[in-house]
Amino acid sequence: MIEFLQTHLPALVGGLRVTLQLTVGGALLALLLATVAGLARRSPSRWLRWPANVYVEAFRGTSALVQLFWFYFALPFFGLSMPALVTGVLVLGLNSGAYGAEVVRSAIANVPRGQWEAGRALNLGERQILFRVILPQALPMMLPPAGNLLIELLKNTALVSLITLSELTFTAQVQRAATLDTVPLFALTLLIYFLVAQVLAVGMRSVEARIARRRGRA
Repeated sequence: MIEFLQTHLPALVGGLRVTLQLTVGGALLALLLATVAGLARRSPSRWLRWPANVYVEAFRGTSALVQLFWFYFALPFFGLSMPALVTGVLVLGLNSGAYGAEVVRSAIANVPRGQWEAGRALNLGERQILFRVILPQALPMMLPPAGNLLIELLKNTALVSLITLSELTFTAQVQRAATLDTVPLFALTLLIYFLVAQVLAVGMRSVEARIARRRGRA
């Protein structure tokens, strides 16, 4: 066992480092896109609503793998070429952000309509109502599905192995081809994914609990 770990663990840790870079970068981009697109889809202005709807439906309705191939292999024909890591972060962020936008939109829609009316009765502007009244109530509803999307993003990082990026899955495949240690190697890889997913899940639950306590004190 010790020899096995000495042989494979350093390489897997290197692949894990790339996986975490993809996960963190993609999650930050997805958070930004989900917030902007989710709010834009509820905007009364069609000039905001229409592009947001096109973005969300396009990325939800097509394969993440095809999106990855398009950005990495097709865009260079139009003069736009990006490193594999940048492409991976961009595609993962765009894909997860499209699903996250629907989470944001639906959470806002589930806040009772009376909250808007109460804000107007207090002479608050629409933007003030949204950011001071509605979003604080919608945020707890967003967090559980957002946590699921974060773990899904982690698992989707394995797709970038197909654009020559040596993340965790690709590294495991290279090590397997070199040593033929198929079963123990992929068992270790599964364990690493599981542990990282658990860390993310615990982190999201901690955020949920903290926000719940703040709402309780308020």
